[in-house]
Parts: sequence; structure tokens; C-alpha cells
Amino acid sequence: MQAVFYERVGAAADVLQYGELPDPVPAAGEVRVRVQWSGVNPSDVKSRAGLRSRSLPFPRVIPHSDGMGVIDSVGAGVAPSRIGERVWLWNAAWGRPFGSAAEWVCLPERMAVPLPDGVAGEVGACLGIPAMTALHAVLMDGGVAGKTVLVAGGAGAVGHYAVQFASRLGAARVITTVSGDAKAELARAAGADDVINYKSEPVAERVRGITGGAGVDRVIELDIAANSALDLEVLRSGGECVAYGSSPRPLDLPFPVLLAKNIRLEFFMVYHLPDADRARAQSTLQRLLARGELQHNVTQRLPLARIVEAHEMVEQGLAGGNVVLSIGD
Repeated sequence: MQAVFYERVGAAADVLQYGELPDPVPAAGEVRVRVQWSGVNPSDVKSRAGLRSRSLPFPRVIPHSDGMGVIDSVGAGVAPSRIGERVWLWNAAWGRPFGSAAEWVCLPERMAVPLPDGVAGEVGACLGIPAMTALHAVLMDGGVAGKTVLVAGGAGAVGHYAVQFASRLGAARVITTVSGDAKAELARAAGADDVINYKSEPVAERVRGITGGAGVDRVIELDIAANSALDLEVLRSGGECVAYGSSPRPLDLPFPVLLAKNIRLEFFMVYHLPDADRARAQSTLQRLLARGELQHNVTQRLPLARIVEAHEMVEQGLAGGNVVLSIGD
């Protein structure tokens, strides 16, 4: 099969190799998926660059945890009726050497989730990390029903989904930040009630005005190290900050402010979701997909052979949404 892999960490142009590898065979409990779309996420880029570790966990790694394709073979113990299913994938390359940047991938059958009819194939490659991260950030700790929510980066890969989920799952008001007019339009179309351009507007002042000085109940944060001071300023007393990402700079939090405002900080990594949390988010996502209620911001569709360009785009923050690679026909 054709696949992209790397055997050392480093710059995309230096370490990503495109070549032929043996076709995989599903083991017991596994399905084999003929991959049609492979999603490129920041975590994939960071692992390849060596930002998590300078040593590889396996001699060779096929990258990308997210993907979409069709099951064409099953291992022992898996119902043959699954052959022919369109599926979306999660955690394909997390703790495993075989991700979705290849013509085929084998993985445990529960990690291949049926993709509802009518959902475009490339969308399936955006669900395992961006959509599930956003949905867990909305659903955790009792959800957002009746709450005022601030989503940082409401036009980004995760933020765009978070705005939609918060709006559709009962938030009283959804506020988001963006960096330009086009992104503001995208966030409003996704369901944001208020959109703040953080490059030209005083965010804390705007939030105070929108909430009548009360502050927001929950912040869904993509970079807590960069935005922690703002988060503490806009949260109401007893509010919660749910952080799913951060830049590498040190996180500096003033304990007296946290204590005085009784702020709760929540951190999670979507790869490590407990089974019950994953099942809850997955079932909710499946219902919303089946009803056609979601918008999907797939901004770049490139062939697998242009994977270096895709990695560099994500690495430099130039994607403006989800980046996916087409594989095969």
C-alpha cells in the first residue's frame, strides 16, 4: 500500500517519507479500513516534530489519528456485516504506530464509528479530535444548559464546533472571539450570539457589557497560557475554565484571584477520555450528524502526496479550519 511514514522526528520536509509498505491484515477484534480521507491535527504535527518527545515510541510511525474510509475486511470476532460500512476513526495513531496517512489501516473495531448517511467523507476525518474535543468541553461537568459560554477562537477547527455544540445543547448565550471579519461571519453562522474581534476590541470590556458585569459561566479555552489573565477577568465568581490546549510558555495563575472568585480549572486530552465520557460525546455527535444539524469548516483538501505542505500549514497556524488529505480515488 501507499503510505506516509517517519522514522525520526524533525521538520516535515526532512522526515516525512512517501512510499510502499505491506498491506495490513486485521487481527482478532480489528477491522481494516480502506482510508479515503486523513485528518491533520496540531497533535499530529507536534508528535512528528518531536515537541512531545525526541525519541520515537516505534521504529516507524504512520501519522494521523483522525480519518474516514470504508471497512473492507474484519478480523476474528468481528461481525462480517461491518464490511462495507463508511466509518470515521479516532486514536488511530495514538499509542499505535499505524495511523490514517495510508491506503489502509487496521484498528480495534470500536475505533471505527459508522458515519451517518449524507455526511461527506472529508467531514469524517474531522470528528475524532476537533469535534469530540469541542463536544466534551461542552458536555463535561453537567453541560452548558442555561449558562453563558465564551469560546476562544470560534472560527478554528475546535472552536467552530464548540460554538455549534454550546448553541445547540442549551447555552443561554454563546460569546466567541475571532481575529477578523470573515471569521466573525463564520462564527455567527455557527450559532454565536456575540462575536468579539480580539485584535481590535477590548475583550474583557465587551464581555462585561454583554453579561451586565456578571461575567461568563464557562470559558472553553484553546490556549490557557496565553489567555489565562483574560479568562480570570471574564469568568464570574464560581465560573469554570475548560482548557483543551496551551502554547508551550509557562502557565502563570494568580492563586489569590482563583481563590477569591472560586474559579474551577478543568483540563483534558481527548485521547484519554474515559469510556463513559467518550460514549456520551460520541452518541451525541452521531445524533447531530444524522440530523444534519452541524456545519463543518474544512478549509484545505489536499492529496496525500502533499502531506508536507499540509503539516507546515497546520504548524504555522495558516489553515483557518480543518485540513484533510485525500487518499486513493
